Amino acid sequence: MTRIVVTGASGRMGAAILRLALTDPDLTITGALEFKGHPMVGKAIGSIIGDTSEAGALKITDSFEALIDQSDVVVDFTAPAATAEYFRLTSACGKGIVIGTTGLTQEAIAEMKNTSMARAVVSPNMSIGVNLLFNLVERASRALGPEYDSEIVEMHHRLKKDAPSGTAIRLRQAIEAGRPQTHWSEVTGRQGLWGERRPEEIGVLAVRAGDIVGEHTVFFAGPGERIELTHRATSREIFARGALLAAKWLMQQTAPGIYDMKDVLSLA
Repeated sequence: MTRIVVTGASGRMGAAILRLALTDPDLTITGALEFKGHPMVGKAIGSIIGDTSEAGALKITDSFEALIDQSDVVVDFTAPAATAEYFRLTSACGKGIVIGTTGLTQEAIAEMKNTSMARAVVSPNMSIGVNLLFNLVERASRALGPEYDSEIVEMHHRLKKDAPSGTAIRLRQAIEAGRPQTHWSEVTGRQGLWGERRPEEIGVLAVRAGDIVGEHTVFFAGPGERIELTHRATSREIFARGALLAAKWLMQQTAPGIYDMKDVLSLA
């Protein structure tokens, strides 16, 4: 049995994780967290997800320290500053943490990797399908070579705060990993008399509209043909399912380390 604490419990992802975790016999929710002053602090998690069972009576708290000793793994989809603090506290206590927060800088991730005794799964996208896409994109980039131009288009709901998405950045890195000899440059917009496309460019374009859960397409365009690799998310449950899979996997890891979903899914 894996005991989890869910941060950002009343958010879109927090609610999806709570809802799915309550149906998993291998998981126990021992804590639900929100920031100090949040209107849902003190309310039952069942009021968020429509669950009237005994498990749904668990109260949301704003005290992380009060929960950490009761948990094995923290599942965190919040914001970079909050994530950094949760990571620090879990590492100090020898607990695991699954981080799906987007917008983390490379510096922040490097700092995590340099933290001794940390045990974490960090991924901008917990979807099993998207992590398979990362693998396919790297292989396609390697196989197709420099004759094929690479572009990424990502689409999300109008409330998403960061652009390009963490998943799009990871897809760009997969393209780069497939052809490490190329000195790549990222282009996030084109306007006016731009000039001819340079071979080393990777276009990464963001669309924000409506309630789009998430869509990512990688284009490989070469002489006389175009290959498109697309992942469309229609429910946040896919991210929650992947995060909970990661939490159970992390519970089995005794060695400290910063892991990735490719480790969880044996795609490395």
